[in-house]
Amino acid sequence: MLPSHDIEYLNAKAPGHQVTSEGGVICVVVPNYALPPGFDREASDLLIRLAPGYPDVPPDMWWFHPPVRRKDGVEVPATQAQEGHLGRQWQRWSRHFMAGQWRSGIDSLQSYFALIRNELLKAAPGGS
Repeated sequence: MLPSHDIEYLNAKAPGHQVTSEGGVICVVVPNYALPPGFDREASDLLIRLAPGYPDVPPDMWWFHPPVRRKDGVEVPATQAQEGHLGRQWQRWSRHFMAGQWRSGIDSLQSYFALIRNELLKAAPGGS
């Protein structure tokens, strides 16, 4: 279901991850994904949904269960929607690539996890 380099990356960096399929979409769940300081919890389950055609088709958005909020109560933009996937309600983090930003044949789950981490750091109190 996933390219071998993605499987190797997940095995090395996301212990306990699960890869399943739902409605033709590849679902990667990383339990207890560590969050940077400034959020209301230290970790949350992370869901990445990969559309048919991945890795040529870029990932789009990610989800947390339980929801992730800032400790200071400031709302993180584009995180208010809840969606049902894999039998749970997930908080959607609506983030999208600009045209040409995803490089087919170069980018992978490793680069997507780096983007998620960067977005979390920007959303945390004191982030830029």
